[in-house]
Amino acid sequence: MNKLSILSLALSLSGCFVVGPDYEKPQLETPQQWRFAAEDARDTANLPWWRQLQDPVLNNLVEQALHNNLDLKIAIANVEQFMGVYGATRANLFPQIFGQGGYQRQQTSTAALGLAGKTADTDFAQLGATMVWELDVWGQLRRAKEAAGADLLAQQSARDAVVLTLVSSVAQTYITLRSLDSSLAITRRTVDSLVEENRIAKARFEAGYASEIEISQSDSELERRRALIPVYEQQIAQAEHALSLLLGQAPGAIDRGLPLEELTPPAVPAGLPSEQLQRRPDIQQAEQQLMAATARIGVARGEYFPKVTLTGDLGQASVELASLFTPGANFWTIGGRLLGPIITAGRVAGQVQAAEGAQQLALANYQKSILSAFREFEDGLIASKKSNERQVSQAQRVEALKNYLRLSRTRYDEGYTSYLEVLDALRQYYEGQIEWVQARSDTFVALIQLYRAMGGGWIIAAEQGVQMPKPKDAAFLP
Repeated sequence: MNKLSILSLALSLSGCFVVGPDYEKPQLETPQQWRFAAEDARDTANLPWWRQLQDPVLNNLVEQALHNNLDLKIAIANVEQFMGVYGATRANLFPQIFGQGGYQRQQTSTAALGLAGKTADTDFAQLGATMVWELDVWGQLRRAKEAAGADLLAQQSARDAVVLTLVSSVAQTYITLRSLDSSLAITRRTVDSLVEENRIAKARFEAGYASEIEISQSDSELERRRALIPVYEQQIAQAEHALSLLLGQAPGAIDRGLPLEELTPPAVPAGLPSEQLQRRPDIQQAEQQLMAATARIGVARGEYFPKVTLTGDLGQASVELASLFTPGANFWTIGGRLLGPIITAGRVAGQVQAAEGAQQLALANYQKSILSAFREFEDGLIASKKSNERQVSQAQRVEALKNYLRLSRTRYDEGYTSYLEVLDALRQYYEGQIEWVQARSDTFVALIQLYRAMGGGWIIAAEQGVQMPKPKDAAFLP
């Protein structure tokens, strides 16, 4: 009964103290409204926004990337690794029991004992179990478990951040690819038009209605635009290779869906800053890292206090193997050990100082993550608004240049202007179309970046949709 009382007292003491500071969520000022908030916007950040573009090919590419992307597989493996670390750290709270056994046969030297003759050989056999249990009197082991749990959640948030970045990168690279396709198509149409213009200029020169300078101007503009075709073809191949890497496959051709002009821009998301903070996985990761760093202060301070360890052995031992399992062969031991620091030459103080510095570092990183999120969202709002305005202006400019080209050709055919005006109209019309493509591409990219800045509940839905593997639970058995 006395032994049970001592054990009960030790167990009760192990739950009374928790050394080190408890985590408190930092209080930060958050903007009550966004500087460039869109009017009548809908909160659609939790939806799979890439589906709003209504391009089945893009949907398939995103799903393929979620299945095969290697960065995502690395992030998933990191979660599995930290689950194992958490399980190993948690195990320190429980008794560690090991089986042991041995057999030994020996002959004793009679000369060493000062005896004459020869002694008989002896056997010694042992089979049993040994137990070591460090009592968490000061809460140091519980702080270590808390830190390991926060590290695990931080890795899960890091995996979610990879999903967020991956989907955004696939969509953005696909938009870039489709804009290059459009630019290449415009360039080829322009080259075809210039080829016809060049044929007409040569025919007029042969008939005596044009000078040789017009042919030179036509040749120059034709070759200038023709030289852009391999440039766009190279950029298209590089965009396909970049997208292939995101898809987790060897570089190669990529399927196409809707052209750029037929894609539907997703709705502009809007939400409160508090909602944004809950959705951003990088902010969740930074907060979990702060929680882990706070808990590790307790782990470091726990080294100031003595460690209480219980030990015990139980089993069978005998000098004859045949009598190993007889009642008289039983043995057991139980004991305890107290080990505390007296002089460590500043080692413990240095560990505490390092832990406190790491906590301040994690706090600054958490604050920086929040401010960066505010900036990225503000940047996304203004970029989506202004790029859309630029796209509208560029579309109107293209219509005006199209009319300019028509009128310049009419004036040239009637002899009121030189051929240089026609070439100038062709040049401006071509550049206007290219700039409209770039403006439309920038509009989509800005919206993609805006959704990326918002985070969103769609990350969990995307992970569940592709049945992303989950880490195995931490085991209690070896």
